[in-house]
Amino acid sequence: MKLIRFGEPGFEKPGVILNDGKRIDVSAFEADFDEQFFGSEGPERLESWLESNASGCPVIDSEVRLGSPIIRPSKIVCIGLNYAKHAEESGMAKPNEPVLFFKSTSAIVGPNDDLVIPRGSKKTDWEVELAVVIGKKASYVEEENAMSHVAGYVLHNDYSERAFQLEREGQWVKGKSNDTFAPLGPFLATQDEIEDPHNLNLWLKVNGEMMQNSNTNDLIFKIPHLVSYVSQFMTLLPGDVISTGTPFGVGLGLNPQRYLKHGDVVELGIDGLGTSKQHVKAYEMIMANEN
Repeated sequence: MKLIRFGEPGFEKPGVILNDGKRIDVSAFEADFDEQFFGSEGPERLESWLESNASGCPVIDSEVRLGSPIIRPSKIVCIGLNYAKHAEESGMAKPNEPVLFFKSTSAIVGPNDDLVIPRGSKKTDWEVELAVVIGKKASYVEEENAMSHVAGYVLHNDYSERAFQLEREGQWVKGKSNDTFAPLGPFLATQDEIEDPHNLNLWLKVNGEMMQNSNTNDLIFKIPHLVSYVSQFMTLLPGDVISTGTPFGVGLGLNPQRYLKHGDVVELGIDGLGTSKQHVKAYEMIMANEN
């Protein structure tokens, strides 16, 4: 099943993409895609409900905006340097255990919403990533049981401001959490939609130029290990996101380095998880146009 949320920002409703590509409004199911939904076997209950109710659901026009397919989760846990070639291009050693950092949930936007380069930024970068959505509370989970805690997968662009992240004091979170830095979607694919999450092509283009083109088979730490590992340090709640890391090809790793500017267009996708597109707007330009 493919879950979507649609409508204007702050007023999104739940929907589903059917096998024929038709998008339908499932508001009548009376549950949005939040912690309670995922923690109460929501996907399974919704799938059963659709068997007798799908034909009566309103069709969503293809021009209607898509929001994040999940309501703001309790946390986004990101994994750093989790592709072997990306660690190499970053000039960092391959980690012996997963590198964890947080990304603020206030950074979440829809898959095709604008990216806003933050005030004072000179080094805003792109990162296509496979994100895992938790479906069942996870605490001290063993690796062999980890996948039973996964609801599904979603496309994520883990935007990063490298100067904020690496050149200023403190942790990486400052360079990861600006508004619009976490577009999710277009949809959440439940586990049954993805045959092998460790063999998915993922790519990203800037202004039509291919910058990242890799496969999740290059992941250093696989999804069961990540879910188990993170759950040793914090309780993962239903709807939480684990973003599994980005492959080589980010602006930081280029020579010379390259970063996003006002007017750029970023497109990205993952096999089975659709595509998204963000138009880049500089904060200063937005403010100038408003004044």
